[in-house]
Amino acid sequence: MVQLETLDWIVIGLYFGLLAGIVLWVVRQKNKNTEDYFLAGRNIGWFVVGASIFASNIGSEHVVGLAGTGAASGMPLAHFELHAWIVLLLGWVFLPFYARSGVFTMPEFLERRFNSSARWFLSCVSLLGYILTKVSVSVYAGGIVISSLTGYSFWTGALVTVILTGMYTVVGGMRAVVYTEAIQTVILILGASLVTIIGLSEIGGWQELRTWAGPDHFDMWRPATDPDFPWTGLLFGGTIVGIWYWCTDQYIVQRTLAARNITQGRRGTIWGAFLKISPIFIFLLPGIIAHALQQKGELVLTSSDQALPVMMGVMLPAGIRGLVAAGLLAALMSSLASVFNSCSTLFTVDIYQKLFPDTPQDRLVRTGRWATGIVVVLGIAWIPVMSNVSGVLYEYLQSVQSYIAPPITTVFLLGITWKRINAQGAMATLIGGFILGMSRLVLEINADSISNGLLLAWVNINFLHFCVLLFFICVVLCITVSILTTPQPVSQLEGLTFSTLTAEQRAKNKVSFNLWDVVFSVIIIGIVIAILVTFTG
Repeated sequence: MVQLETLDWIVIGLYFGLLAGIVLWVVRQKNKNTEDYFLAGRNIGWFVVGASIFASNIGSEHVVGLAGTGAASGMPLAHFELHAWIVLLLGWVFLPFYARSGVFTMPEFLERRFNSSARWFLSCVSLLGYILTKVSVSVYAGGIVISSLTGYSFWTGALVTVILTGMYTVVGGMRAVVYTEAIQTVILILGASLVTIIGLSEIGGWQELRTWAGPDHFDMWRPATDPDFPWTGLLFGGTIVGIWYWCTDQYIVQRTLAARNITQGRRGTIWGAFLKISPIFIFLLPGIIAHALQQKGELVLTSSDQALPVMMGVMLPAGIRGLVAAGLLAALMSSLASVFNSCSTLFTVDIYQKLFPDTPQDRLVRTGRWATGIVVVLGIAWIPVMSNVSGVLYEYLQSVQSYIAPPITTVFLLGITWKRINAQGAMATLIGGFILGMSRLVLEINADSISNGLLLAWVNINFLHFCVLLFFICVVLCITVSILTTPQPVSQLEGLTFSTLTAEQRAKNKVSFNLWDVVFSVIIIGIVIAILVTFTG
């Protein structure tokens, strides 16, 4: 348990006071309709968009799980944190299609591109995915952090996390989420950076850290035969998961849809991509420092997921400890607030409104609030099952996402790049890929009871290599079924694929960015390449 002193609680109190002030301001703005409640009136600037993208991504699974992975395994999963280049892909490639179509959700875009069945399927799968990953992982990690900070039980911490976050998310909607996330980003980066700086000082500097942690902890490139983190899986499987998460998932894309125009949305992704590089240094590195301190005999970890909370208790002085604790709480609340808002948007817009199209706007907003509560309960119910999938929180998250991502990535990627892909191909891919991915998850949960050799071989494939294999199957399935069935009329595809863009749409896209947008994007890609080259053991 982290021992918080009076000064720490004062700092935490100031954080919650600032948060309450923002929420009160947002509530006074009123939410007149679904566009206000779910997309903040589509009037958000680039700084808030980028900060919201970052804060939504950097949740409690990073605070607890990424530091824990750093302590247990070192740098390999830094590959996932270098997906900054994929965030750029969202702004430069995917966002123009989404923004032009004026959609609220990603399933709604699939309906425009293919048919209503694709919308229904993706809506249901997305909600299921949020329960299996984002909600349950965030609540689980929140329980760990609050338990470490206060000494209360895990379940008390988990419920407190849900209630505190749910209160302002339900009342304020998307506008409350994005503006609080902008503040939480600043607090989170500042607080976590202090852990890294003080930790490096405690271990004796960079060279001492490398000596005590060992070269393996600094190697991002494990052999292709590595049972846990093969470089082939991280590079190719990680990219498949990254495109799904950053470019097609409602949880992230909704932030860019709230931008006032394509230019602001794209610049938001550039800003978010820059921020995305920081977790390597403010979460993963402290985990490696914790491992080194344990090797040196100056720190005791009973679990790798306790790396960051334990370091806080041992190394940080009063006041600074409170600031870091506020940063951890910011991460808990930002990720949960984002997923709550995304779940309510998906359920209300893609399911409830489709079933009851004449529902008044105020009732749709109330329905979204009720939907949030149901998703939270289901997410909490899934927490006990999570421990059977992986012993390390962040690895659990990545493994489940690897089973969900391939069919969705396939349909979106092929859908905007090739007009020949049709509704039949998309549905065959979404359904077939989902069945294969979930069969792997079910078998993995019950691995100890499996004796059949073929089933064991299916389970024993590294989860990232499985992701690559499933993506290949999905691509073949999507193309084959599309070619063997009737093409969609080109008139239905205008503006939804690269080859069906009108001259006017191409012209508008060209004037939506300037030279500086390109320069900053290239700089970010250069930083990513430099890190990949540097951390080779």
